[in-house]
Amino acid sequence: MEKRFWRGLVAMSAIAAVVIAAGCGGSGGGSSSGGSSSPSTTAAAHKGGTFTILANSSFGVADPAQNYTLQEWQLLINSHDGLVQFKRVGGTAGTQIVPDLATSIPTPTDGGKTYTFQLHKGIKFSNGQVMKPSDFVTTFERQFTVPGPTSFYSGIVGASACKPSHCDLSKGVVADDSAYTLTIHLTAPDPEFLDKLALPFAYVVPASTSKKLTGNNVPPGTGPYMWKSYNPNKEAVLVRNPYFKVWNPAAQPEGYPDQIVEKYGLQISDEVTQVERGAADEVFDGDVIPADRLNELNSPQYANQVHVNALTADWYFAFNTTTPPFNNQKARQAVNYAADRSAYVKIGGGSALAVPTCQILPPNFPGYKPYCPYTNGSDTTKWHGVDLAKAKQLVKESGTSGAKVVVNSGNDETSKALGEQMVSDLNKIGYKASGQYLADGIQYPYVQNSKNHSKWNIAWSAWYQDYPAPSDFLNVLLGCGSIHPNSDASPNIAAFCDKAIQAKMDQAEKTGVTNPDAANAIWAQVDHDMTDQAPWVDLYNPKQIDFLSKRVGNYQWNPQWYILIDQLWVK
Repeated sequence: MEKRFWRGLVAMSAIAAVVIAAGCGGSGGGSSSGGSSSPSTTAAAHKGGTFTILANSSFGVADPAQNYTLQEWQLLINSHDGLVQFKRVGGTAGTQIVPDLATSIPTPTDGGKTYTFQLHKGIKFSNGQVMKPSDFVTTFERQFTVPGPTSFYSGIVGASACKPSHCDLSKGVVADDSAYTLTIHLTAPDPEFLDKLALPFAYVVPASTSKKLTGNNVPPGTGPYMWKSYNPNKEAVLVRNPYFKVWNPAAQPEGYPDQIVEKYGLQISDEVTQVERGAADEVFDGDVIPADRLNELNSPQYANQVHVNALTADWYFAFNTTTPPFNNQKARQAVNYAADRSAYVKIGGGSALAVPTCQILPPNFPGYKPYCPYTNGSDTTKWHGVDLAKAKQLVKESGTSGAKVVVNSGNDETSKALGEQMVSDLNKIGYKASGQYLADGIQYPYVQNSKNHSKWNIAWSAWYQDYPAPSDFLNVLLGCGSIHPNSDASPNIAAFCDKAIQAKMDQAEKTGVTNPDAANAIWAQVDHDMTDQAPWVDLYNPKQIDFLSKRVGNYQWNPQWYILIDQLWVK
């Protein structure tokens, strides 16, 4: 994710008590806070009303071919559809791929390189225009003409020749508007291709949509809602799509609120107050609730309004591996030994909300095998504490002692605290570190763009899964193909490229087509190899908090999309 780049979660140990007291949320579906949530209650009785989200800032440019934030994706899944979709339910079933605009999920042919989808007839966009299979051709071509993370669909025949100025996928994405079929040809089998098709990047837009960036004008979609307006300085407003029809309720059910509004600009403490008073329904779960508001959320009064869920996500610092001192592996390893993960966990909310880690893959993920070489003691399956002696030894061996280091992070309370802790950790082992704190809307694209590589040495970031596959962390964030020079959308922030590890990742992708278990064994080795190379300081795996107003019911938490906004009741 954020790709899922999500700035979330709360600070200070007080929130741990919130977790214990609330005891709700989890990954299950169905439960609710407030309102009537009886299973026997008819769904129709809960249709209507406006669900209001308060977010400190917007998600940037809204074009779905470029935007790579969970904040917008949580809205796009309600306004747009793809050929397939993650099942729209709470709990682990939410990772299942189901047909959406396609009538079924096809079995690939041609050795796993060709997928032929039969589409439903009669689908309309929110502007009333009939959706045709050929609309998908434009959708995929826009992935290469609009600056953005194009690697998801780079395996489509013809994609390698695409440029921002021109893209022709006529041989890779073949539409038959008479038979209502869409055939996609790949250059090689891809075991994750259906997962990738379920992402908002592959959600269909009309063929008439510009091949260039549409800015904040979201093209029409086929979901139950449509975008009435989006002003990143004010609000996003989604209203019902009058042309929507339910094709598969498991993929795209009808929504409950008549209108979904996300407002921007309030201080987060004020967001909490508004939700407590019932003037709004959700504090955006990427916002950092101030520590001085957490004790009141821990009271019995709000016990049914707080939901906590474990996430498959990393919070980390990425080294700039292109310039000194961290183009040196021993220097990177030294910082990993010196990083006081207990301090970072405390900033992240305490042990009930953050678990220290050293490796890239999060727990409970395919390919995960516990590994933490950067710890004191002999147990390398988990972090036990810093090893400053080892860290100082590596700094000396690297010849980088005394180097100036710029630590880049966000300027909100939690991000800045993480940056200050990293400055402290670096100075303890002989570096001369200083902080560089940027506004949240600027920091992430800033550190992705190679034009800024001379301005920072280590940068904070966070990553939440796009879909449950190891490559979504390892290849997307640290693969050689995820480096896009001079682009604000270059998710390999570290600009790390190890050709031997890349070869193993390519092997794992190939093996996964026929033998997922064998592939996961390779991914586990890649994870450990990558950890040894130390392109990051991985800090911890977080949990997520949703704070909702008293009137909200039918809370469901999906492991792919998290809170299912369209399924919430405000009546």
